[in-house]
Amino acid sequence: MKMSYREAMRQALREALTTDPRVFLMGEDVGKYGGTYAVSKGFLEEFGPERIRDTPLSELGFVGAGIGAALGGMRPIVEVMTVNFSMLALDQIVNTAAAMRHMSGGQFHVPLVIRMATGAGRQVAAQHSHSLEGWYAHIPGIKVLAPGTVADARGMLAPALADPDPVIIFEHAQLYNMEEDIVPAACDIRSAVARRTGADVSIVAWSGCLPKALEAAQHLAEEGIDAEVIDLRVLRPLDSATILASVRKTHRAVVVDEGWRTGSLAAEIVARIAEEAFYELDAPPARVCSAEVPIPYPRHLEEAALPQALTIAAAARQVVGKT
Repeated sequence: MKMSYREAMRQALREALTTDPRVFLMGEDVGKYGGTYAVSKGFLEEFGPERIRDTPLSELGFVGAGIGAALGGMRPIVEVMTVNFSMLALDQIVNTAAAMRHMSGGQFHVPLVIRMATGAGRQVAAQHSHSLEGWYAHIPGIKVLAPGTVADARGMLAPALADPDPVIIFEHAQLYNMEEDIVPAACDIRSAVARRTGADVSIVAWSGCLPKALEAAQHLAEEGIDAEVIDLRVLRPLDSATILASVRKTHRAVVVDEGWRTGSLAAEIVARIAEEAFYELDAPPARVCSAEVPIPYPRHLEEAALPQALTIAAAARQVVGKT
């Protein structure tokens, strides 16, 4: 069945709302407007204003309301329009939702799902082009998901809703129009997966950088370099075992991260490779990250600031020794 990333999310949301009366969707413009990215278009008419709730422009307020509803037995899905707006709700996410089970000695859980668009590449300038998934992956007490395929966009919501603790799903805005043939099925939300097998170099990517990594692997294959592409897809808990198994096979690694290089999730992955597979390496691991600047508005500068298939391929050639 061929469908878009957007439609996959729509189907997952509709299934959740249809099968569990505890589930409701809340956020800015999710109702009458149909969602900023049209994921919830038509849901207000289909499910009514009790299940599809437009909220005031207050992330701190409505994320807090979602936490309260989850504590009260509901299964809220809170949509934060874009990741940069989630900074206004950091207190609720980090100090309350993530810490509740620990601080209550296991007496309370917060079965809350927060969805938010992330990423650059749409010419929306510095304030709306953030890739802050690594910030959230730093925090104990939450799961962080970054579906980079249509199948994962379709399959990750159900297990996220079944989780007793908070789950954040990052949907890269550049992927909404991507189409793939899929068979709808529940998805593992604890493990990374190899999207392409190879023997010469491991390319680790996720979310909006996954299609670029796969394109880079195709370019490399035409040059005789056999790249394996690992889709991290679950940023917390981080699946070190799958990454390390790949690196022990290829003996080289390139990590692609749309976040900035300094303090990036890519740095954590490279550190784990160095700590646990140092003597398996034939070359230092490489990172391909966004330039250390606010994301520019002009198209050519935005593209230059972000990881691209050609820069990923160039990094892979360097670690393989074929520059």
